[in-house]
Amino acid sequence: MEHSDQRDKEKLLYPRARYYGQIKPENLVFNANLQEFSHKVSYISCLETSGKLAPQEAYQKIDELWKQLKRSKKELGIGNE
Repeated sequence: MEHSDQRDKEKLLYPRARYYGQIKPENLVFNANLQEFSHKVSYISCLETSGKLAPQEAYQKIDELWKQLKRSKKELGIGNE
Protein backbone atom coordinates (compact mmCIF):
# COMPACT_ATOMS: atom_id res chain seq x y z
CA MET A 1 0.00 0.00 0.00
CA GLU A 2 2.79 2.40 0.90
CA HIS A 3 4.50 1.79 -2.45
CA SER A 4 1.25 2.67 -4.25
CA ASP A 5 0.91 5.87 -2.22
CA GLN A 6 4.47 6.86 -3.14
CA ARG A 7 3.75 6.25 -6.83
CA ASP A 8 0.57 8.36 -6.63
CA LYS A 9 2.49 11.15 -4.92
CA GLU A 10 5.17 11.10 -7.62
CA LYS A 11 2.54 11.17 -10.37
CA LEU A 12 0.97 14.21 -8.72
CA LEU A 13 4.23 16.10 -8.14
CA TYR A 14 6.01 15.05 -11.34
CA PRO A 15 3.39 14.45 -14.03
CA ARG A 16 4.65 13.34 -17.42
CA ALA A 17 2.83 14.11 -20.63
CA ARG A 18 2.94 11.69 -23.52
CA TYR A 19 5.33 12.58 -26.35
CA TYR A 20 3.74 12.90 -29.79
CA GLY A 21 6.70 14.09 -31.86
CA GLN A 22 9.16 12.22 -34.03
CA ILE A 23 10.45 9.27 -32.02
CA LYS A 24 14.22 9.65 -31.77
CA PRO A 25 16.28 9.17 -28.59
CA GLU A 26 17.47 12.79 -28.54
CA ASN A 27 13.91 14.08 -28.94
CA LEU A 28 12.68 11.92 -26.07
CA VAL A 29 15.51 13.08 -23.81
CA PHE A 30 14.92 16.73 -24.68
CA ASN A 31 11.18 16.32 -24.09
CA ALA A 32 11.89 14.92 -20.61
CA ASN A 33 14.27 17.83 -19.94
CA LEU A 34 11.66 20.32 -21.15
CA GLN A 35 8.97 18.84 -18.91
CA GLU A 36 11.33 18.93 -15.93
CA PHE A 37 12.15 22.58 -16.73
CA SER A 38 8.47 23.52 -16.83
CA HIS A 39 7.74 21.79 -13.51
CA LYS A 40 10.64 23.50 -11.77
CA VAL A 41 9.66 26.91 -13.19
CA SER A 42 6.14 26.32 -11.91
CA TYR A 43 7.42 25.54 -8.39
CA ILE A 44 9.71 28.58 -8.40
CA SER A 45 6.85 30.80 -9.58
CA CYS A 46 4.61 29.53 -6.80
CA LEU A 47 7.31 30.13 -4.19
CA GLU A 48 7.88 33.65 -5.47
CA THR A 49 4.17 34.42 -5.61
CA SER A 50 3.68 33.22 -2.03
CA GLY A 51 6.57 35.39 -0.81
CA LYS A 52 8.84 32.48 0.09
CA LEU A 53 11.38 33.40 -2.59
CA ALA A 54 12.61 36.87 -3.53
CA PRO A 55 11.84 37.96 -7.11
CA GLN A 56 15.53 38.34 -7.99
CA GLU A 57 16.33 34.90 -6.58
CA ALA A 58 13.44 33.39 -8.54
CA TYR A 59 14.70 35.07 -11.70
CA GLN A 60 18.23 33.77 -11.15
CA LYS A 61 16.99 30.22 -10.58
CA ILE A 62 14.82 30.28 -13.69
CA ASP A 63 17.66 31.83 -15.73
CA GLU A 64 19.99 29.00 -14.64
CA LEU A 65 17.36 26.39 -15.52
CA TRP A 66 16.95 28.05 -18.94
CA LYS A 67 20.70 27.91 -19.54
CA GLN A 68 20.71 24.21 -18.62
CA LEU A 69 17.86 23.56 -21.06
CA LYS A 70 19.65 25.45 -23.86
CA ARG A 71 22.84 23.49 -23.13
CA SER A 72 20.85 20.25 -23.27
CA LYS A 73 19.34 21.25 -26.64
CA LYS A 74 22.75 22.06 -28.05
CA GLU A 75 24.38 18.85 -26.75
CA LEU A 76 21.54 16.72 -28.14
CA GLY A 77 21.75 18.45 -31.51
CA ILE A 78 18.07 19.40 -31.51
CA GLY A 79 17.19 21.79 -34.35
CA ASN A 80 20.48 21.35 -36.19
CA GLU A 81 18.99 19.45 -39.13
